[in-house]
Amino acid sequence: MEVAVVARGVTHYRPRLGHGTNNEAEWIALLYALEIAKQLGKTDIVIIGDSDLVINQAKGLWKCRSPDLQAHLAAFNLLSPNFRHIRLRSVRRSQNLAGIALAKQHAGL
Repeated sequence: MEVAVVARGVTHYRPRLGHGTNNEAEWIALLYALEIAKQLGKTDIVIIGDSDLVINQAKGLWKCRSPDLQAHLAAFNLLSPNFRHIRLRSVRRSQNLAGIALAKQHAGL
């Protein structure tokens, strides 16, 4: 697994995170986004992702039944109070800047 987060026009990339599902990678990216936002001193943030599952689980709209994903949701719920406001938004994969950055990373661009 690997993840990328784009914050303020800068791509933050974490490679070689072991093996896992795409949903686990999406959750790890969301948690990484929180980490970066905290480092930047941001308290009002917008997180944009292309995984409806992860976005809706983080919003509390969908149940999280997977034990592996429940751990990520618990981490999100633990970190969330560090922010005054978190807005979670889902976009199509073709509009996800972090996904585009990962694709470029693999293409060597």
